[in-house]
Formats: sequence, structure tokens, C-alpha cells
Amino acid sequence: MSMKLLFKQRIFSWFDSYDIYDEEGNNLFTVKGELSWGHCLHIMNSVGEHIATVKEVVLTFLPKFELYVGQQYIGCISKEFSLFTPRYNIDCNGWHVDGNFMEWDYRILSGDQVVAMVSKQLFHWSDTYVIEVSDPRDALMALMLVLAIDAEKCSRD
Repeated sequence: MSMKLLFKQRIFSWFDSYDIYDEEGNNLFTVKGELSWGHCLHIMNSVGEHIATVKEVVLTFLPKFELYVGQQYIGCISKEFSLFTPRYNIDCNGWHVDGNFMEWDYRILSGDQVVAMVSKQLFHWSDTYVIEVSDPRDALMALMLVLAIDAEKCSRD
């Protein structure tokens, strides 16, 4: 049974701030950025409890983000050098990410199995993504990867 997450960036906020909803419009997660050297994004559940962090590692040749669930380090995602198609290396879960040339659509894969499909919706005031997760248990990890990729794109632009 798949699950869709609607990922919307808040327009008027000083730092990165996002709301993540399910298909019925229920708030599942809130993401708040922190003033720091590089991006640092804290993920809260629907009742405001801190559950995860995505933190940029600074002073690296290619962008790299560490992933934490609670206070425990679970791995990182780093951008790989490629000419036409954005590619990312994930050092946990055996997952990898492939995206199209315009960088608006991604697939998160485990081997050949699709874990999540990510697409950017155009014509919105702020960044808006739909994350379709094959297994709802993977929703938090998929969200963390999308946040890291979005932060990397924002830094580049």
C-alpha cells in the first residue's frame, strides 16, 4: 500500500521551513531550518516532537548531508560528479537516487525496486513536491533525502 506526501515550502520564513501533509491534508511533519554554517533541518512529527535532522557537511568538494533519526547518525547522502543526470550516493539502506536532467523528478531505488517517486509541481509560489512512497514505513527516510536534495539545489541556485 503506497502513501503520498505533499511537501510544501513556507513562503514567508527566514530559514528553510516546510509542511508535509498526507493526501487528506493532515499535517504529518513540520521541518524547520536552523541558522548554522550550511543547511540544518529539523523534522518534527505531527505533535511537534523532534524526530530527525538533515545536516549539511561543510567544506566538502561535492555537497554532502548527514542524516540523523533522533540523535543517532544513520548515514549520509552526497552528490556524485555527473555531466547530465544528477546522481546521489546514499550510504545507508542500500538506496540510491536517480533524477532527470531538469532535476524536478527523482526515483529513490533499492536495487531495481522503487522505494519512492518524487515530482516537483510547477506553478506554485513555493517549492511543492509530491513524494509517493511504496511502503509508508520508508516515508521519513524518503522525506530526509528529498530535503537534502532540495537544500543542495537551493545552495547551487
